[in-house]
Amino acid sequence: MELTYYADYAVRLVNTEEPLRGTDTLTSVDAVRALFGAAQHAARRAGEADVTRLRGVRNRLRAVFTAASDGDEVTAVDLLNALLLEYPASPQISGHDYLDDAGRPRWHMHLAEHPSSATAGYAAIACMGLAFQLTEMGADRLGICEADSCRNAYIDTSTNRSRRYCSDRCTTRANVAAYRARKRRERAVSGTTAEGSQASTDSGDR
Repeated sequence: MELTYYADYAVRLVNTEEPLRGTDTLTSVDAVRALFGAAQHAARRAGEADVTRLRGVRNRLRAVFTAASDGDEVTAVDLLNALLLEYPASPQISGHDYLDDAGRPRWHMHLAEHPSSATAGYAAIACMGLAFQLTEMGADRLGICEADSCRNAYIDTSTNRSRRYCSDRCTTRANVAAYRARKRRERAVSGTTAEGSQASTDSGDR
């Protein structure tokens, strides 16, 4: 498994909160466990304290995405390095469940989990994955959705680095809003032109 895969852990955590909409789904131990997805063995150690701890990590990860989205790569890297120091990961070579045609292991890098808490385990994976994503693909791949009242984090995997929204839903809403705004401007310009033409006609009649 590529280590960049783990960057999705960071996106999932950041997007448990939508500050502009006032929503927050990270409110219980079950919500913490749900974040781990298929890694349920790691989620078993989750407790009430992890709700508060992961919210703190979430705020710091959002700051990384925000800095990167604003073009401030140095700040994004400094913030992420601070998290990596606080939540170190343990990369290991693994071959389990991946065999080639000859039955030999397909060796790959895996982030082993030996954390003191669910928060430490999740944060280590999320931060290491994000670090590999940033160094392999560039800081400009980390974005914050430009849609009004969204501000979700995302990782831009487009070929031309053109992504601006976190989802198809936000893209559609933004396109519809832009279309309506353009039509309003066209009507306003058309109305102004019509009024000007009428004024010129009235002046000529006199």
